Amino acid sequence: MSYLNLLTETRQSVGIIRLNRPQALNALNTDLLKELSAALQALESDPNIRAILLTGSDRAFAAGADIKTMATASEEEMRLNGFVELFDSLQNVRKPLIAAVSGFALGGGLELALACDMIIASETAKFGLPEVTIGVIPGAGGTQRLTLAVGKALAMEIILNNRLLHAEEALRFGLVNRVYPPERYWEEALLLAEQVAERAPLAVRAAKQAIQASQAPALQNGLPLERDLFYQLFNTADQKEGMSAFLQKRQPAWKGE
Repeated sequence: MSYLNLLTETRQSVGIIRLNRPQALNALNTDLLKELSAALQALESDPNIRAILLTGSDRAFAAGADIKTMATASEEEMRLNGFVELFDSLQNVRKPLIAAVSGFALGGGLELALACDMIIASETAKFGLPEVTIGVIPGAGGTQRLTLAVGKALAMEIILNNRLLHAEEALRFGLVNRVYPPERYWEEALLLAEQVAERAPLAVRAAKQAIQASQAPALQNGLPLERDLFYQLFNTADQKEGMSAFLQKRQPAWKGE
C-alpha cells in the first residue's frame, strides 16, 4: 500500500514506518495520522512482522502538530475532527514498537514517541511539549506519559515552562533507552528492532501487555481528563491568540480568557 505522508518498508521481520512531510518537518496533521493508523494496522495484521520501527528524518522526527489546520477551530470542530483520538492507534499495537528519533520531537511528535515502547535517539534529538506557548496543553497523552517517564517535577517544568530536553538529558532522566551519533542512531534502532523480533513472539507480546498494565491505572484516569481539557481550550480567546501569534511569528498577548 502506498501513502502520501509515509514511507514504509520491511526488513525481514521488522516493519518500518517513516514519517514523510519534509517540507513541514513532519508536522502531524489528520491525513498523516490516518495513514499512520492504517500502516500500523497493516503491520499488526502481518504474521511475518514481529517488531515495528517508527522514525522521521534526520532533521525532525516530528516537530509537532500542524498548527495551520487547527488555529481557528472551535472546541466543537476539534471534537468532531477527532484529531487526538487518531493517536489511539498506537495503543492498540500489540507488537513491540520502537521510535528512532533525530532532531525535533516536539508537541505531538514527542507524544508519538512516548506512545512507543522504546526510544532510540540521535545526539541531535530535542524533546519538548511547548503547547502552553500557543494557548493549549498536550492532548495526546503528553501530560500523562511524560510524567510516568521522568517524574512530576521535571514534567511540570517541561510542560509549564517549555523546557527542552537534549538527547543526553533525556537519557539521564529515563525518557530514552540509548543515544547514538547521528550517523548511527537509525541503524542501532533497527538492530534493536531486529533483536526483539528474534525473541519468542507470544512471550514478547505477553510481556509488553503486562508492562503496559503497570501504567494502566494512571493512564485510564488521566488520559480522558487531558483530552477533555485540551478540547475545552479551543473555546478560549488565549488559544486563538496563541496560535495566531505562532503563525505570525510574534509574541502572544495573553488575556486569561
